[in-house]
Amino acid sequence: MSAARDRLDAAGCLPVAEVWVEEGEACDLQFGRDLAAARAALEGQGAWDVVVQPAEHRRKKLIVADMDSTMITVECIDELADYAGIKAEVAAVTEAAMRGEMDFGEALDARVALLKGMDEAVIGRCLSERVKIMPGASALIRTMHGWGATAILVSGGFTRFAEPVAREIGFTRAIANVLEVVDGKLTGTVAKPIVDSATKLATLSEAMLTLGIAREETLAVGDGANDLAMITQAGLGVAYHAKPVVAEAAGAQIDHGDLTALLFAQGVARKDWAVA
Repeated sequence: MSAARDRLDAAGCLPVAEVWVEEGEACDLQFGRDLAAARAALEGQGAWDVVVQPAEHRRKKLIVADMDSTMITVECIDELADYAGIKAEVAAVTEAAMRGEMDFGEALDARVALLKGMDEAVIGRCLSERVKIMPGASALIRTMHGWGATAILVSGGFTRFAEPVAREIGFTRAIANVLEVVDGKLTGTVAKPIVDSATKLATLSEAMLTLGIAREETLAVGDGANDLAMITQAGLGVAYHAKPVVAEAAGAQIDHGDLTALLFAQGVARKDWAVA
């Protein structure tokens, strides 16, 4: 913390106080001005995460979150493909899409087409065997829910995963793509229109309007290129263990901690976290 104060001082940010949110684990370093200069001075200086933000509206009233590799530890479509023996092929397309190197809709259609003919029962098997909740996800969402925040899971993945994941973690609702099934077999298609980057941004905007809250009172978190629009428009947009294109554009990066870092970022000590 002493080194961080020195960096802020050298950047002309006028550090004034430090207050521990969680002793030895998370600390607020308050300063006088210039958020951009403070972020430049502090990020990437060690194995810790830095969130630079205004003190006002720190505790958010809305969180919109991605699912795959954000609220859960895997990419569901890649895991489904593994049951068909084509994980490497599908995962390569997923990675390109998440890095922003392919159109998300085209990438989704191409990957789902490869699953044509798969038995519908494999979805349930994949859910139970492969899908694991990201550390800190339940504490984050349930704690925010406890002070009245709305939590929306918006995924470019599939309802068959997103809906049970949302229930387990504690989200208010879930939005995702619908895998089409005929006679117990995947058709290799998804229902249109798809849930994509525009859907995620629209969900954030519509929720703000419906709830009557300001942009500064919102948080968005994700890891891939299709999360960029909502991340850049939220009051606090967070790149969570994200692809470079997302990390560069986000207001904050979480590269070391788990999702409870977003509780620390909102000034919430461990004793005040909700227990699932």
